[in-house]
Amino acid sequence: MNPHIDASVAEIERAAFQLRRLWAKPQLLQRLREQCGHGGRPIQLSSLLVIHAIAGQGGAGHGDVTVGAVADFLDIDPSTASRLVGHATDAGFVSRTSSPVDARRAHLRLTEAGDRVRALTDEFRRRFIAQLVADWSEEDRRMFAHLLGRFAEAAANFPTNAGGLEAVGLGAEPELESARRPDE
Repeated sequence: MNPHIDASVAEIERAAFQLRRLWAKPQLLQRLREQCGHGGRPIQLSSLLVIHAIAGQGGAGHGDVTVGAVADFLDIDPSTASRLVGHATDAGFVSRTSSPVDARRAHLRLTEAGDRVRALTDEFRRRFIAQLVADWSEEDRRMFAHLLGRFAEAAANFPTNAGGLEAVGLGAEPELESARRPDE
């Protein structure tokens, strides 16, 4: 481990990695799909992400969201966002209409089915987290919520341009080259 990074940073890194894996566990995704499925078709994780992105920007009936806004919200390439929005639209979770001002832009809204999935998944995640922290004191939950929110905000606002990546040591190609397998 780098001697300039303290042990608590390493603990945070491991915990963040575990949290990411938490939502990718097949059993959890299967339960979400079973609870939110419609017409016998399973829900794809990508559709859940699009639903979350649209709802997070007021698109659950309160305003319009564009494909570009979904790309920004999910921190993905616009062409990838367009494909994911297409899948969510085909599944019946998103409606897509042309902008009256600029026909090149699409305005997205959750359909009734999309809003139902959003509500079910929000409730599922909250119940799951409530179970995980059920034996924590109210003060511990409040402090954790504050610190995790602060951490998430810092991560979301960290610049991923060349300067930001160099600041964390990802601009140094020789180190990356030495980490690659010989057969690459």
